[in-house]
Amino acid sequence: MGDAVAPAIEDLPNLIVPSIAIFEVFKKILWEVDEDRALLATAHMKQGRVVDLDADLAITSAKVGREFQLALADSIIYATGLKYGCTIWSQDKHFEKLSDVRYFPKGK
Repeated sequence: MGDAVAPAIEDLPNLIVPSIAIFEVFKKILWEVDEDRALLATAHMKQGRVVDLDADLAITSAKVGREFQLALADSIIYATGLKYGCTIWSQDKHFEKLSDVRYFPKGK
């Protein structure tokens, strides 16, 4: 997926990063690789515009989660993308059929 998403993650002026995505990426890399790699990946993410979860986004996320049957983190990520008119780039199967998503199956 690295080369496929490079144009999106290298476009720092237009990179919108839900703060919960930093948690998700750090946790995954920490568990699967090591802390140094996790810190490196999230440091890059923090160069974009990090969007914190506020009360309005929390309510919208709950509605989005219910409508699309998404878990907490996924609903926050998707609601943030909708709010800012972003394309979500993901390997998470829960996003596969949602609009405004570039889905990349794992292992391809």
